[in-house]
Amino acid sequence: REVYALDTAVKPQGPLPLTILPSGLYFRTETGNLILLGWSLDDDPVGFDFSWDQKRFTDRIWPSLAEFVPAFDTLKVVRGWAGLYAVNTLDSNAILGEWPELKGFYLANGFSGHGLQQGPAVGRYISELILGVKPALDLSIFSPRRILENKPLSEGGIV
Repeated sequence: REVYALDTAVKPQGPLPLTILPSGLYFRTETGNLILLGWSLDDDPVGFDFSWDQKRFTDRIWPSLAEFVPAFDTLKVVRGWAGLYAVNTLDSNAILGEWPELKGFYLANGFSGHGLQQGPAVGRYISELILGVKPALDLSIFSPRRILENKPLSEGGIV
């Protein structure tokens, strides 16, 4: 998985929702008027290679993106990173909150591909837990306790 932070001459007139294109590219707005874009490639290397490839963006990703969003023809890569596809094998949902047996150890992982979409809300939720304030959203259903108790969540519908 590679993720890129992009700057474009044409700024969105407000936040863009997570948008997924037929090519598999997905993007949303990020702080600082940037576009956060990701794409899982079929030829992802096996192992722990966390380098990201500017050439891959220029040769493969940018043309696909510009085809669907012509205003993005002015994109400039600000930074990029690569990482593992973190999968929660119990139920494919995020694991959020303090680990019950290790005070002060907070988890926000196992998104199974939902991270770019859910990241902003999760960041707020975890920061509220750490600060000891009542969270604006009750995401306790994603507590690590369900992993320890082997109680998977069941989604009613998946888009």
